[in-house]
Amino acid sequence: MTNQRKISVTGLGYVGLTTAVAFSALGKVIALDTSQKRISALKDGHDINNEVTDTQLISPNIIFTTDSAELKHADFHIITVPTPLDSSNIPDFSMLLNASEVVGTQLKKGDIVVYESTVYPGATEEKCIPVLAKCSGLTYGKDFTVGYSPERVNPSDKIHVFNNIVKIVSGTDQKTLEIVSKVYGSVVKAGVFPVSSIRVAEATKVIENTQRDINIAFMNDIAIMLHSFGMETTEVIAAMKTKWNYIPFQPGLVGGHCIGNNSYYLMHKAEEVGYHSDTIMAGRRVNENMAKFIVDETIKKLIKKGFLIKGARIAVLGLTYKENCSDLRDTKVIDIIHQLKSYGMEVLVHDPIAHNDIAKKEYQIELVTWKELINLDALILAVAHKEYIHLNKNRILEMLNGNGLIMDIKEIFNSDEFYDTGITIWRL
Repeated sequence: MTNQRKISVTGLGYVGLTTAVAFSALGKVIALDTSQKRISALKDGHDINNEVTDTQLISPNIIFTTDSAELKHADFHIITVPTPLDSSNIPDFSMLLNASEVVGTQLKKGDIVVYESTVYPGATEEKCIPVLAKCSGLTYGKDFTVGYSPERVNPSDKIHVFNNIVKIVSGTDQKTLEIVSKVYGSVVKAGVFPVSSIRVAEATKVIENTQRDINIAFMNDIAIMLHSFGMETTEVIAAMKTKWNYIPFQPGLVGGHCIGNNSYYLMHKAEEVGYHSDTIMAGRRVNENMAKFIVDETIKKLIKKGFLIKGARIAVLGLTYKENCSDLRDTKVIDIIHQLKSYGMEVLVHDPIAHNDIAKKEYQIELVTWKELINLDALILAVAHKEYIHLNKNRILEMLNGNGLIMDIKEIFNSDEFYDTGITIWRL
């Protein structure tokens, strides 16, 4: 039992859908999204993101709807909408505040609202709760209370799923915290971890991802440094791994809607109160510069091999922000593509799992087929999709010109296999 609470989930992306499915194993769940297209697809038993199976979606316990009036039938409301950045890297709360309005208009005495969307410390109390109170006409702390439980969903990861990830929980008061703990504890096998306040829970989320951002930035900085020495990072990391306290971070592009975005959320709040973090800013600069570094190295290698830069035919393999995931939001591969095109190169973009209509809408990119990947001067392996990991030498030779270049950002190719081909392999 979920503490006899009736659950609603607002926002059915990666986080919301997996949350709704998990709770549906125990009882009815109202699953709300503003997109009729999304709701129709889910009712038909298909998740475009492939995070849940068709079988899970046909559960009679999930009520998929765009009608916010259905929320009246719930008393434990979970909000899981995106919290992106605007073009100036400033937190964009528009979807979060809209969702708060939608839930607020249906709020009743005794209801609990739990936010899972990533925010900076203090945002739930400063921005969201006033909207709930205004739209509902209820008094916060007396008529309704709030919890915050940061999402930790890892898209495309079939091991670290909702039920198997420890859930941080917090609440307005001790009674709310106990209820939130019991509700989540009823479906999360890994257990819950209560913290003393909503602000602590908010800080935990953004800081755990900012820590990853900084660690990756260090490895990116080292990679750039080693290349200036004429060395690759791969062998150095392999040697480092032999030490018992090696920390497993790799250099690479830092995209997606978590790591980089969370750092900006944390910095935004810090600077609001007068604190500037040189460390976080330095890490962000390094990670934001990686696409330029990769393109610069590509051009240097092509020139050394005698290719003309303008008109060079370059294939980019992978457009999504991470491997085996169809999500194109905040992908840093697009930065590589834009910079290549700025030099007058012909850029062909291939991705086996990205949705072509979304690529066209968001980035004005028409994805190409395997058959079109021929007569290439260079190939940039940007995302390690499983389809790319199994590419063999013969297939590569069919794609690349005899003196071609492979920019192996994800380090999946064995350079020894190409020693007799004239093909150069560059690894990050």
